[in-house]
Amino acid sequence: MTERKPAGMSFESWVDKQVRESEQRGDFAKLEGFGKPLPSLEAPYDENWWIKQKLQREGVSVLPPTLALRKEAEDVIAALPGMRTEREVRSVLAGLNEKIRANLRQPPPGPPLNLKPFDADAVVAEWREASASA
Repeated sequence: MTERKPAGMSFESWVDKQVRESEQRGDFAKLEGFGKPLPSLEAPYDENWWIKQKLQREGVSVLPPTLALRKEAEDVIAALPGMRTEREVRSVLAGLNEKIRANLRQPPPGPPLNLKPFDADAVVAEWREASASA
């Protein structure tokens, strides 16, 4: 923990002392990215760079609800080959289909969904074929 600034010492010299002592201890050499070029150094300046990085690190999506649901549907279909049981496939599809039906009943503002609920039996049949041939 950093100690308090002593009375009578200027703030600048106190900060300089803290930095110098940290450098001597090697604290800066342990930082992530030490000795590496700054990422996006060649990219044009964007005043919201820090907001975009934070959202990316946190995995926050700023897509309209319908586009986020389309993306989720693509991710579910892509993940099907890795599922081990028919029950798991049907469960994931049931959850996705419920979201699609809710969106169709009461569409949120934004672009249209352009999806209809998946036929679970047809998807499971395709999953079985793919699993059998793997």
